[in-house]
Amino acid sequence: MRYSVAEIARAIGAQAVGDTSVVISALAEPASARAGDLAMAGTAKYAESLAKGSAQAAMLWAGADWQALGLRAAILPERPRYAMSHLTTMMDPGQGFGAGIHSGAIIDPTAQIEPDVSIGPGSVIGPGAQIGAGSVIGPLCFVGWNAHLGQGAMLREQVSIGAHIRIGARFVAQPGARIGGDGFSFVTPEKSGVEAARESLGDQGETQGQCWARIASLGGVEIGDDVEVGANSTIDNGTIRATRIGDRTKIDSLVQIGHNAVLGHDVLVCAQAGVAGSTVIGNFVVLGGQAGVADNLTIGDRVVIGAASVVLSSVSADKVMLGYPATEMKAQISSYKALRRLPRYVADISALKKAVFNSDPSD
Repeated sequence: MRYSVAEIARAIGAQAVGDTSVVISALAEPASARAGDLAMAGTAKYAESLAKGSAQAAMLWAGADWQALGLRAAILPERPRYAMSHLTTMMDPGQGFGAGIHSGAIIDPTAQIEPDVSIGPGSVIGPGAQIGAGSVIGPLCFVGWNAHLGQGAMLREQVSIGAHIRIGARFVAQPGARIGGDGFSFVTPEKSGVEAARESLGDQGETQGQCWARIASLGGVEIGDDVEVGANSTIDNGTIRATRIGDRTKIDSLVQIGHNAVLGHDVLVCAQAGVAGSTVIGNFVVLGGQAGVADNLTIGDRVVIGAASVVLSSVSADKVMLGYPATEMKAQISSYKALRRLPRYVADISALKKAVFNSDPSD
């Protein structure tokens, strides 16, 4: 791919300055950029290393003194990181998957494949499945019985979409994503020790060990438009109703979404986070890496859950939560600071006790 600086700036809606005819064939970090690369230096800190490379052009920031940096040309977006989202998409060469349907793909005669669909070798499209126009199904993927995949989907290699799953337009799934496994839902004939402990906050009572009976997952998964799911992440089927993921929600790698969970629109779920069954996550929520949300909770709109936090109770809208158990960030930080002072407090108390109990009564 080769574009002039002027073409790139026009495509991403940014200002171009200098010799805008300079041709760009790749993106690079400033220190390793060569003459034909566009150096990505969206902050002054990154721009400091431009001199170590050979870039003639760079993407900087609005108002940057590009000439002082020794460049022939520059692109000056108002929000450089946001501009990167457009620029990297523009320069993405893709995965090299071939056009059309590979001879090694297995497609049931009842499946509906719309125009301009690419299906890679070893992929299986089940009976009654629908694949939307312009979708790319990578190698070794599986799309199950009566599953529906909207237009413009991109399934990387080894993605699995279970039976009856409904997914909107422009869905992206990274390698190994699994949509539509059964929920982890089991029950005992009598009240189990786990249930008793939960009700009593710790006491199992006189319950006996029992075998677990499986509850089947009948509800499927419903996913909106422009959703992305990361590598090796899983979304379980609902029990009776569907597990639901709202429009534009982005799920990172190694994430688990439990049965019956509902995620609103524009939610961001970072790596290794988990949402337990029947929990409702509002819109614009962010779950940091390794965050966990217990079952049957409600998380309000625009909540931010810090990394490695564990949420054990419902959270109202606009809160920022941190810790285990998660509390409001300001309270958590205050508690942590107090905890760090404990050794000093213990030493002070010991000194006070010694001064009081060893003092001379006549003093």
